[in-house]
Amino acid sequence: MPNLKDDHNALREVLTHAKAIAVVGHSDKRDRTSYQIAQFLRRVGYIVYPVNPLVKEIDGQPCYPSLTEIPDSVDIVNIFRRSEYLPEIIETAISINAKTVWAQLGISDRASAQKALDAGLNVIMDACIKVEYLRLDVGNTRGE
Repeated sequence: MPNLKDDHNALREVLTHAKAIAVVGHSDKRDRTSYQIAQFLRRVGYIVYPVNPLVKEIDGQPCYPSLTEIPDSVDIVNIFRRSEYLPEIIETAISINAKTVWAQLGISDRASAQKALDAGLNVIMDACIKVEYLRLDVGNTRGE
């Protein structure tokens, strides 16, 4: 099953061409990894849409209860929820025509990955988007 995690060119391509990233499970707590990585993604120039049904806004930006509530198109759905939530999240990512689903470190589900692949999405699982961005030196290709 092609998880793009080990395909450096494909990862670089995904990160270079993406403009909008939905962060599912975005916390409003500054000490949480999802908060810190979302901040990083904003700093390097992505539009970040926080998705968390328990939070109304994060740092003055609206937080959406689900992917379907985001008013614009999303290139990457970056997932910070446990693996058991992946089937539902991936189903929704497919329904909003996201291009890529990216599950953070420690998060993966084979059946969900296959479903996303079958729907034509790029799939990255069990990988940190910030680590990959820095490792692949994407900032230089995005013109920062």
